[in-house]
Amino acid sequence: MNPVSSGTIVSIQVGYPRQYGTDGAVDPHQQPWVTAFFKQPVGGPVWVTRTNIEGDHQADQKHHGGIDKAVLAYSADHFDLWRQELGIGQLEAGAFGENLTISGLTEGDVSIGDTWRAGDVLFEVSQPRQPCWKLARRWRRSDLVKKVVNSGRTGWYLRVLEEGTLTPGDPVELVERPCSDWTIARANEVFYARERHQEKQLLAQVAELSAAWKSALLG
Repeated sequence: MNPVSSGTIVSIQVGYPRQYGTDGAVDPHQQPWVTAFFKQPVGGPVWVTRTNIEGDHQADQKHHGGIDKAVLAYSADHFDLWRQELGIGQLEAGAFGENLTISGLTEGDVSIGDTWRAGDVLFEVSQPRQPCWKLARRWRRSDLVKKVVNSGRTGWYLRVLEEGTLTPGDPVELVERPCSDWTIARANEVFYARERHQEKQLLAQVAELSAAWKSALLG
């Protein structure tokens, strides 16, 4: 199919693991913790490798990073609604720990296996994002993980099929969509449903789905 404009990368964030809590920052009443969740925006071109964006690393490499979860994307279109719902005015790009904040795309617009061209990089959508406890701790909202899952506004992970440079403002162009029926929104609904076992089996058969999600669906 011919590439079409799908969205725009409005911000790129990277970060290294750091320990928080020892100086009273973020959560002074909690035990110290190590995370790379607090990512900072980069303004110029960055190099994107098969496993991450240059300057970005993961504290928990068992559950984050790797080929299937090289880059985390989140929709910029969700932030206004989150600010209203959570009453947190400072929510902005990077607030959900994402590497790429993208406007014009949400979970209902993105499908497993979508390949995108942005800058010099070719991405492939691998799975929805499963929010972890660090998101809740970052914003001191114990219910935030549940709210994200229930809302379906989870974000999604990307593989890097072709390495290259990426710059904020780059358009995102859809190159191929092999699994149009399996949007991120639908995959989330099926994954978290108590029933829908037949659909879980079908989702697990999608070749482009990450190995971790296939295992969880079949487990």
